[in-house]
Amino acid sequence: MARHSIMSENLKYEIANELGVSEKVKSNGWGDVSSRDCGNMVSKAIEIANRYADNNA
Repeated sequence: MARHSIMSENLKYEIANELGVSEKVKSNGWGDVSSRDCGNMVSKAIEIANRYADNNA
């Protein structure tokens, strides 16, 4: 079964850049990002989604 990404690659890179881990992603891929940084990325994505939902309610 194919896995479908909920976040676009552009959004992932935008968040990674904002959190300062984009160079790590560019040089070694997503597998080199720590669990803590991944958790921070998820938290940031939720914050963005909530902001979007509030503005479009």
